[in-house]
Amino acid sequence: MKTKQFSRQDFQAAADYIAQRTRHRPRIGLVLGSGFGEFADAIENADIIPYADIPHFPRSTVEGHKGRLVVGHLEDQTIMVMQGRVHFYEGFTMEEVTFPVRVMRAFGVEVLILTNAAGGLNPDFKTGDIMLIEDQINFLGMVGNNPLMGPNDPELGPRFPDMSTLYDRRLRELAIDVAEKMGITLRRGVYAGLSGPAFETPAEVRMLRIIGADATGMSTTNESLVARHGGMRVLGFSGITNEAIDTIDTPRVTSHEEVLEAGEVLVPRMSGLLRGILRRWDEVA
Repeated sequence: MKTKQFSRQDFQAAADYIAQRTRHRPRIGLVLGSGFGEFADAIENADIIPYADIPHFPRSTVEGHKGRLVVGHLEDQTIMVMQGRVHFYEGFTMEEVTFPVRVMRAFGVEVLILTNAAGGLNPDFKTGDIMLIEDQINFLGMVGNNPLMGPNDPELGPRFPDMSTLYDRRLRELAIDVAEKMGITLRRGVYAGLSGPAFETPAEVRMLRIIGADATGMSTTNESLVARHGGMRVLGFSGITNEAIDTIDTPRVTSHEEVLEAGEVLVPRMSGLLRGILRRWDEVA
């Protein structure tokens, strides 16, 4: 396991490099999860920067994550889009997983919108649903894989950040209203972040339901934690790409291919919702 830790100067170096490669100065950041990468193709007047070119930036090894930063305009808003992310299960440290969020903050991004592909734990959720993340259970952080561990730089954020208002209320209210007016069914619930890369056993699915989780995946929770630590407002969505299996000896299986295929169904819905939110962004700016 890698042990790389970063300083404020490392984040700033990456942000300065991005500033040299784009004329845009966004205040909104968006992370695209598995299957949602093509949303970035709609960005207008885009400057595209491969992660491999940015100092210290981690590079994804997972299918469906192109590994590019796309900066430009959409619905009259300037936005910085991560076309793919890296995950803890790929062998990265939590500092590396959350490095892009720190860089966005150093660049001047004030709001982070997170999307992910998730398994539906709530029996009412179906493949193709979108869930607004109202709260989260960060299993990785709870067991010691927390990106805030170690010396704290007060210039980045407080030693003990409050997590009771992690997902911004006004942004959530806007998302609910946009979805209602667009006729998009928007589920609401709690997202549980696990390490992966194996999918959950039936016993684990039943346990997660008992503790109050509605969807589960292998990202997001530490990105939101670092964003909040840095004073960013956070909005999150899970695209339900499969219904979690809660009984043993079933012929059903869960696979990454299934996740990507479900993304094809989810992309138009998620794209419509995100664009609708951006069109009304001035209401919450």
